[in-house]
Amino acid sequence: MSNLIPTVKNGSESNSRLGLRRLPTISSWLDDMLNTSFGGEFMSNFNTGLTLPAVNVQDKADEYIVQMAVPGLKKSDFDINLDNDLLSISAEIESESNEENDDFTRREFGYSSFRRTFSLPKTVEADKIKAKYEDGILNVILPKREEAKKKPAKQIKIS
Repeated sequence: MSNLIPTVKNGSESNSRLGLRRLPTISSWLDDMLNTSFGGEFMSNFNTGLTLPAVNVQDKADEYIVQMAVPGLKKSDFDINLDNDLLSISAEIESESNEENDDFTRREFGYSSFRRTFSLPKTVEADKIKAKYEDGILNVILPKREEAKKKPAKQIKIS
């Protein structure tokens, strides 16, 4: 595992370097049409569920750290599992609101979820994995086995 490399949606960066223009995909065309055709009051409540959270993976000397930005959740919303060398992080959130008045009743509910899965290298000490959620950031600490830890450079003298 190493630092993540940003990728570009639909390969637009590589085509623009070559001077080529891509035709818009149907999904991007529909997104553009919906975002400009309807007012913000319609789109502000549309698809307010969780999106796939951004993840950073840091390779430190003694451990890997998987950081995930997921604000607004509680520790109890997360489910973190390790099955062989597969780390799975998921969350499910349900919301419901009721408003009753003499003239109307309004009931709204929603359900959001995500799942991220990572293949762990054999150098991870699986029994010592820890997780911490604070200020909207989930940190999963994956300690390295002793033989995988980075050693300081050693000066070799010439005889």
